[in-house]
Amino acid sequence: MGLDSRVEDMKEELLLELNEFLRMPSVSAREDGSGAFRGCAEWVRSKLEEAGAEARLMETDGHPVVYAEIGSGSRTLLSYGHYDVQPPEPLELWESDPFEPEVRDGSLFARGVADDKGDVLARIQALRLYIEEHGPLPFKLKFFIEGEEEIGSPNLAPFVRENGPLLAADACLWEGSMKDEAGRPMIFCGTKGLAYVELRARGASHDLHSMYGGIAPNPAWRLIQALRTIKDENGEITLDGLDALADEPSEKDLEAISRIPFDDGALRASWGVQALDRGLTGEEALREMLLRPTANIAGIQSGYTGPGSKTIVPSEAFVKMDFRLVSGQSPGPVVELIRAHLRRRGFEDVEVVDLHGVEAAKTPVDSPVVQTALETWRELGREDAVVFPTIGGSGPTSLFATELGIPTIMTGNVANAESRIHSPNESIRLEDYFEAVSYFASFFGRFAS
Repeated sequence: MGLDSRVEDMKEELLLELNEFLRMPSVSAREDGSGAFRGCAEWVRSKLEEAGAEARLMETDGHPVVYAEIGSGSRTLLSYGHYDVQPPEPLELWESDPFEPEVRDGSLFARGVADDKGDVLARIQALRLYIEEHGPLPFKLKFFIEGEEEIGSPNLAPFVRENGPLLAADACLWEGSMKDEAGRPMIFCGTKGLAYVELRARGASHDLHSMYGGIAPNPAWRLIQALRTIKDENGEITLDGLDALADEPSEKDLEAISRIPFDDGALRASWGVQALDRGLTGEEALREMLLRPTANIAGIQSGYTGPGSKTIVPSEAFVKMDFRLVSGQSPGPVVELIRAHLRRRGFEDVEVVDLHGVEAAKTPVDSPVVQTALETWRELGREDAVVFPTIGGSGPTSLFATELGIPTIMTGNVANAESRIHSPNESIRLEDYFEAVSYFASFFGRFAS
């Protein structure tokens, strides 16, 4: 019958199944008093069983992992994904209920559709279609679908280290790929590391009347002054010792970057901004995104922020920062750099709280699994797939790519540049979803051979 024909004939059925998945509010950042979150994990397990896999829930100190195996042969492919989603707030910015999927102008809107439920289900549906078309898998396929990715995977490291032999594989398909602004499939071969910290400053024991504003210590101003030592007025990171930790990019990485058709104009248009930070353009902007660390303010709060006026000197202030790190820059040492940097400048009073960290991870751009991904796109008539040595984002990829030594890539491209991942009105294009189902089924065929 052919895979494309099977997908075409089953589009309505595939979409109904995806909508059922998306209606489950599996927000890992919330308490699961009703059992609905675990019910979502059970639903995923049941879908894997329907596809013919031996599937089970494996417990962690938090939410369970869905693990499954199917097929046999000399080679093993591991598929990583997650069934948890981000909180939908602010709800007033959604044009439709985030947990009631809605199709508008060829796109499907719902929380988690792009990150990561669409990707998870596309692979399971692809497995079913592959078996219907070709019969049993001639290799072993393992599914590892966790429920805590959106809260930093706090229980993943001990689980992976305790179950290394169970997770061993020749290659791993990670979640998180997408199409760029021009609709080209992107293949990512790595992730940046991450150091997430909170800087806290304190003043008086309680908020003061602002008539004392000239003599009372103001923690908001204190934080602003400390932050300016980390990034200067030109937008350049000035954190002592950060660059010295970074590994030099390989020649093959630089060659891959030179071949990426990066359109900063399309990116600016999609964001609704006139210019990128520091006026960066073209390959210079691309290199900054892929090869350089960041020092980002994710949130800042102090004093009164409600309607109208309230004249106070706040008693405390805090800022949340994420530092995206390149290979060589490990989160633990970077947090110590931040503390030492502030101490040297007289900011001993600013507390640095280490909230979360992950290591950078890399798979060589000439790895065989990268070639398989490219060949699969060509099989689908896509000659425009682009290989990225890494992505600007982070994840627990190093647990698999580095500690277990599994070549790990992101491909499949359910999401797109307009998907608004983590934001209100998250969406995917339906045509991309159905193409992804065909892609994964075809990838399984190529991996087998």
